Amino acid sequence: MNKPLLIIFATIALDAAGIGLIFPILPRLLAEVTHAGHIAPYIGIMTALYAAMQFICAPVLGLLSDRLGRRPVLLISLAGAAVNYVVMAFAPQLWMLLLGRAIAGVTSANVSVATAYITDISPEETRARRFGLLNAVFGLGFIVGPVLGGVLGDYWLRLPFIAAAVLNAGNFLLAWLVLPESRAPQQQQIRLAELNPLRPLRWAFSMKPLLPIICVFFILSATGEVYGTCWALWGHDSFGWNGLWIGLSLGMFGVCQTLVQACLPGPATRLFGERGAVLIGVGCACLALLVMAFARQGWIVFAIMPIFALGGIGVPALQALATRQVEKDRQGQFQGVLASVVSLASIIAPLAFSSLYFVVQQDWPGAIWLSVVVINAIALPLIVLGTRKAGKGEKAHESLLRGG
Repeated sequence: MNKPLLIIFATIALDAAGIGLIFPILPRLLAEVTHAGHIAPYIGIMTALYAAMQFICAPVLGLLSDRLGRRPVLLISLAGAAVNYVVMAFAPQLWMLLLGRAIAGVTSANVSVATAYITDISPEETRARRFGLLNAVFGLGFIVGPVLGGVLGDYWLRLPFIAAAVLNAGNFLLAWLVLPESRAPQQQQIRLAELNPLRPLRWAFSMKPLLPIICVFFILSATGEVYGTCWALWGHDSFGWNGLWIGLSLGMFGVCQTLVQACLPGPATRLFGERGAVLIGVGCACLALLVMAFARQGWIVFAIMPIFALGGIGVPALQALATRQVEKDRQGQFQGVLASVVSLASIIAPLAFSSLYFVVQQDWPGAIWLSVVVINAIALPLIVLGTRKAGKGEKAHESLLRGG
């Protein structure tokens, strides 16, 4: 594995650890700041605010990474994340927490720029495997981050934010000192009209072959938002978990996800094709969610984690399938568009899921997972129909590879 790839993976792992640190303690922090009995709506608002800022800025940062290079945009995002965690570490009021999340949303270009970076330095036939490794190291960060955040949060509620700020500062230094640029910046002048966040979406929607991929990303991103919004609340309400046990559950998921993403995306796409891997991943996630919805003891959640983690095998395949739909010089812009679509789903979904959780919290907290199963069940035929053309392109691509 080449040095730039190792560095970008290390950057993503540290970033994931910084994000995961705050998950176990965010409900308690909001309860302390707001003095409210039900804080699920506040979690939804904070998550949606982050996503709204990301929706506005991610396509712009993707375009800037095409014009200015991946490295400077990545450095800006890492510096902004460090500032965000410092603000949140000492925020005595809700508006300051919201400001911190807004800053994080503005600068959250890490994953989309990292994906474009890997696309720059990877041949087509290795992209699915490398995207799988990218998700694996992200999961590796989640092994350490939530567990450490739970331990630190039980000691002092603000300590995980300080640790996250230190991690992101170290992440910034690592990228600044040793990460090379992956592509020569374009010498074209940036026009203000190109910085309109809706412009890349208009470009994407004008490309008919991209629409199915964009729809699939939107659906899967919307259902994926429920975990960050409701996991800690559900663990506390259903099993009485404290910060440590919430962190351990997220860390266990990180272990399983790392193993799955490191070992299975390549074989899965070879055996079932990229579209088949996406469908199998959704099916595994639905099975795990059904078990979690009816679980009455916490150990069941840990037992079902391997199947739950299998739900991620289709994500690298979907990413690889998407990159083949766009020419090389537009990869950064396209990754920014996908990040924008993910953010749009992330604006709507947290508000919806947090409101739904508020309704079911007293009677049946696990019902929140059934709602995800229902959405995925409705989405399955859309995935089949929406990726049909991409699937044909995939077969043609494989035939060319065999012929070569």
